[in-house]
Amino acid sequence: MIDASLSETDKKKLLKIAREVITCAVRNEQLKKIQLQEHSRLLRDPGASFVTLTIREKLRGCIGTLEAYQPLVLDVQEHAVAAAMEDYRFPAVREEEIPLINIEISRLTPIHLIDYSTPEDLVSNLRVNVDGVLLKTSGRRATFLPQVWEKVPDPEQFLSQLCMKMGAPPDLWRGNRLQVYTYQVEKFKEA
Repeated sequence: MIDASLSETDKKKLLKIAREVITCAVRNEQLKKIQLQEHSRLLRDPGASFVTLTIREKLRGCIGTLEAYQPLVLDVQEHAVAAAMEDYRFPAVREEEIPLINIEISRLTPIHLIDYSTPEDLVSNLRVNVDGVLLKTSGRRATFLPQVWEKVPDPEQFLSQLCMKMGAPPDLWRGNRLQVYTYQVEKFKEA
C-alpha cells in the first residue's frame, strides 16, 4: 500500500492544480510554473498518478503513468492536461465542458509482478476492489485502475476486458502466460 497518505491539504492542492491546468490548456493559455519549494515533501517526492475526468459520471478522459519519474505535483499537472487534451478515445475538452468536469486523482503504489502458474491461480491472486492490474505481452500493455472493479466486479471478465483494451482476444489470459502486475491507489476527487 501507500507508505504515507496525502493530507487533505495536499489533496485539495492537487485537485486545484489539475483544474487550473485543464482550464489553461483548454483556453490555450500559458501554464503557471509550479514552485516545488511551496509544496509538502510528499508532493515533491517522485510519484505516479492517473488523472480521470468524468462528466455526469461518464468517462471523459484518463491518462497517467505506472512508474514514478518526477515529483508527484508535476506528474498530476502533466497528466491532467493530457487527460483533457490527449486521450485518444475522446476529442479534446471544450471550454463549455470545463464546469461540467469532475476530476479524480489516483496516486499509485509501485507495481508488483504476480507469480502464477494457471489461469485459476491468476484469478485467485487478484483482489477485487483493491488491485489495479497491468497486463503485458509481446510489446503490448494495458491497465485498469482499481476503480474499474466497480463496473466489472468479476475477475475473469475484468481480465478479458483488459485483454481487449490491449487489442488482444478476450481469452488471451486463459491460454497464454502474460506478465501480470498489480498496484494499489490512493484516490480522491472533487466534492
